[in-house]
Amino acid sequence: MSELTDKLEGFSAQLEELDKKLSGEALNDMKLYKTLMQERSHLAPVVDKLTEMKNLEKEIEDSKELIRSGDDPELVEMAKEELSTLEKDYEKKEKECRILLIPPDPLEGKNIIMEIRAGTGGDEASLFAADIFRMYSHYAEKQRWKMEIMSSSESGIGGYKEIVVSISGKDVYGSLRFESGVHRVQRVPETESGGRIHTSAITVAVLPEAEETDIEIKQEDLRIDVMRAGGPGGQCVNTTDSAVRITHIPTGLVVICQDEKSQIKNRAKAMRVLRSRLYEMEEAKKQKERADARRNMVGSGDRSERIRTYNFPQNRVTDHRINLTLYKLDSIMEGDLDELIDALKLAAGEEALKEA
Repeated sequence: MSELTDKLEGFSAQLEELDKKLSGEALNDMKLYKTLMQERSHLAPVVDKLTEMKNLEKEIEDSKELIRSGDDPELVEMAKEELSTLEKDYEKKEKECRILLIPPDPLEGKNIIMEIRAGTGGDEASLFAADIFRMYSHYAEKQRWKMEIMSSSESGIGGYKEIVVSISGKDVYGSLRFESGVHRVQRVPETESGGRIHTSAITVAVLPEAEETDIEIKQEDLRIDVMRAGGPGGQCVNTTDSAVRITHIPTGLVVICQDEKSQIKNRAKAMRVLRSRLYEMEEAKKQKERADARRNMVGSGDRSERIRTYNFPQNRVTDHRINLTLYKLDSIMEGDLDELIDALKLAAGEEALKEA
């Protein structure tokens, strides 16, 4: 019935061969094992979906045969209804399978560095930055991901001028890659006494976390300064020169980390952030070259692109890239992001399918 199910035998053989290698030669080579596991994680769902389609083909053919026989009018009518349902199910699975067949993004399995910064809106923007950080924290907790604060700059009223975190776990980049951009909020700020709705904005950047083997940083390209950590006051302010500022001279990128009391730990964190920012710059160049002739409907990931509006009075969130509006902002702010993230993944997959 489909050219896709004709491929099932070949894909099944590939999967079987991968499993043999994973239980044999790859056990002594962790790099090879990791590569083969990534291949398997892409191939296994395809084989499962094709198997479901093959079974559906048999059921569809059985229903058609019953209709052709025409012996019992009541049975024929039931078979027609069943056939309609089976064909719709088959069409849905075929679409899902074509999306699964799209080669995965090479960065799919990466952990991330997420940077959240207050934009226009003053104190209200910093409070919203803190709210968005908590939203992602709740989501990460539900996914059983690990989140670690790399650096932060508080506004003094419970908000963040900037907060940088690392998030690690299964499919982190694949799930959060479309969160980069401008997030706009419409609500009555805590700082507003007249009850008027204000519009503020923050920016979110999602950087695939680079490993040392992903990008080379020459020591002579770095200027490293140490200083006394700043803060809102009290016991939070360090009395030793533990804060670290690293400047990457060729690009002018500057990273400051001061959250740890140890200069060594702050330096290690700053290097992780710097490495990821440089890696993102390299990946952005490659993506631009690939995307010059088109513009993905889900967006470019550009930090200046307004991607989403959170309207508190109407309990509404709108993702402007896929024209999706949900009236469940209260639960979304508690980390219930699955519906949003799944819709973005599906839209990106469908777009990639058109291009393929």
